[in-house]
Amino acid sequence: MNRPKIFTAFLSIILLTIFLGCAPTQKREGTGEYIDDTVITAKVKSAIMSDSSLKVTEINVETFKGEVQLSGFVNSEADISRAIGLARGVKGVTAVKNDMRLK
Repeated sequence: MNRPKIFTAFLSIILLTIFLGCAPTQKREGTGEYIDDTVITAKVKSAIMSDSSLKVTEINVETFKGEVQLSGFVNSEADISRAIGLARGVKGVTAVKNDMRLK
């Protein structure tokens, strides 16, 4: 083999390894999904922050493959319902899991 063919083969193997390493599985996100989930988390936190009755510092938001998990301590059932409603209203959210507790 001449040098250009060896270089091309080597580069192809490297690229294939990189693409397979970034592939998602059931328990692990791919790179694109991770970025999408980060954006969803930020949008949900922003929606909660813009609501004057909720305290964003008391509600934790985590997202995995579009599913949002809300946890923390709130003052009332109405606050729980409001936070869930705000999270469901964010584009890209596929489901909302409620782990919030009353104080």
